[in-house]
Amino acid sequence: MRETRMLNPHARFASFVVGSSNRLAATAAKAVAEAPGAAYNPLFIYATPGLGKTHLLMAIGHGAQEIDASRTVEYVTVDDFVEAYHAALAAGQAETYRRRFTDADLVLLDDAQLLTGRRELQSELLRLIDLLTAADRQIVLAGDRPPEEIQSLDERLIRRFAGGLVIDIGAPDYETRLAILARRAEERHVTFSAEVLATVAETPIGTVRELVGALNRLVAQQAVQSDPITAAEARQLLGALGHAPVADPAATKEGSGAGFDYEAPHQDEFSDFLTDLSSTVGQQVDRWRRRVTEVSLRHAAAGFRTARLDALLATDIAADPEDTVSRFEADVAVLRILHAELAEVAPTLLREAALHDPDRLAEAEALVAEAREAGEPLSGPMPGMTLEAFAVGPSTRSVVEAVRVAAESPGQGYNPLVIVGEGGTGKTHLLHAFGHALAARGLRRIAVLDAAQFVDGLVSSISDGTVDRWRHRLRRVDALLVDDVHGLAGKERSQEELYLVYNLLLESGRQLAFSSLVKPGLLVGFEPRLATRLSGGLVVELGAPDRAAKLREVARLIGEGADDVDLVEYLASRTASSIRELQQTVQRVIVAAAARDVPLSLATVRSIIEGDIAERPPRRGSGLLAPASGAIRSREKMVETWPDIAERMIEEWR
Repeated sequence: MRETRMLNPHARFASFVVGSSNRLAATAAKAVAEAPGAAYNPLFIYATPGLGKTHLLMAIGHGAQEIDASRTVEYVTVDDFVEAYHAALAAGQAETYRRRFTDADLVLLDDAQLLTGRRELQSELLRLIDLLTAADRQIVLAGDRPPEEIQSLDERLIRRFAGGLVIDIGAPDYETRLAILARRAEERHVTFSAEVLATVAETPIGTVRELVGALNRLVAQQAVQSDPITAAEARQLLGALGHAPVADPAATKEGSGAGFDYEAPHQDEFSDFLTDLSSTVGQQVDRWRRRVTEVSLRHAAAGFRTARLDALLATDIAADPEDTVSRFEADVAVLRILHAELAEVAPTLLREAALHDPDRLAEAEALVAEAREAGEPLSGPMPGMTLEAFAVGPSTRSVVEAVRVAAESPGQGYNPLVIVGEGGTGKTHLLHAFGHALAARGLRRIAVLDAAQFVDGLVSSISDGTVDRWRHRLRRVDALLVDDVHGLAGKERSQEELYLVYNLLLESGRQLAFSSLVKPGLLVGFEPRLATRLSGGLVVELGAPDRAAKLREVARLIGEGADDVDLVEYLASRTASSIRELQQTVQRVIVAAAARDVPLSLATVRSIIEGDIAERPPRRGSGLLAPASGAIRSREKMVETWPDIAERMIEEWR
């Protein structure tokens, strides 16, 4: 099966010369590259062959990957697509081939005019466009004619194209041709005089491809002659290539009187005055109209509505419209500021229509203010729960090391990180410690919440009708750490929301971490697609605390008293199935010692834990003795060892 074509490394925005004939197309292309799926989807660029539409198509792919290298870009011509699709059908891999494009972030389809008469291909393309746009993935097409002029093109495709942006590239004007020639000459490390380049630029060449071909001919000629090419020689070479020769300006001036003689009709002074006035007014109006049109096209290409300027163009412009244009541009500038803020607070709201319409500026400001209020950061890691404060021992050292390594390359190494352990083994502490370590690496928005907080937040947002805001808060974090994720078992909606935010954060290279009582594969009441994703990261398991970990934790908790080795040994030797249980024991004796107003010592701790034996009331014996013979005798039946009156049982004395 033929692979999709690679992008030409030279076809980039930096090497694309922008002029009046292609400015709108170039602006739209850059907008698509910067935010695939957000601005114009689909984008259809058409132009006659040789005007740069393929260059622009590939530049979009390069531009998108320069911004985010993880983006997948597929460039293919219609012919290549058909050939590869038929090969996939024959091999029984049609669905695999389809996924190649439906899973791409950006699909670039060239030579769209070849869709003519290909019903099966048109159906595939319609399906592809619908899938890509629904998933906010971008598709860009290029052809040599507008969609409505492609014969036998499905009306549904025409409507899909019209729903995005259809834009053309015109023939380059003189200034653009001159700029193209100058840049190409510089790239070839060849120097021509300004007159030679001007001569070529003045030649009525309709396509960039032919223009570059003419330049190549000059380059070849200059390489074989010792003297630089002159303008006259350039005209001669262009004529030999079949281009209409450009008249020598000097010859034109000298022979200007040799043409046919035309005498303008005589006009009186009043007619001359009206002609001059009409010409002046016409030029002024044209200048104003060009100014309004330029501003309208520029901002429309950036995705802003231009109804205010369009309404102005629909009328006869009798006065200088600069005030209207200035106010419009000022409103757009405010919208751009709002865009930048919203991109940080709630990026998914950037598609709201009000944010792209200067006539709805007040509505846009209210929307951003609302998002700003809802965008307060979620709770972060708890103070004190750091790696330095964690009791490290042989049974936990590997887990702590994994946390350290994961924090060194957030979102790249171990993602997600899943810490498994029984209650009280320290998994919550380690999760918060991971948050602190991420903050030390420069991450600013770190959210640490447990499953109960996740569910409560979702339920509350559903009740208030603010689910989108709740999602925005989660989706804008640099790292999301969820404690006791097993608590989401059986909660389908919560798992669905976690699944969505998980995919978004993972795809954008942001860190995820979880703690759980059991390994992800053993979670009961969990969606398999979520459980498998948790299993796909690094799963580390905490065991019961060992002696070394207990000693370190006791020493940390009692502080100054840690110098008393016997005291530390005694407390660490107490039976405790978890670090949490040990912490509770130590905290209890510290509080009890403070209440008695006595120093924390081994004797004090023994007294608190074991109690004062002397103060205990005597325990009542059973009254039974075990003689050497092995038979059991009752002391109450032995007069020589008459018991305490309290222990006598008269009923047994018989």
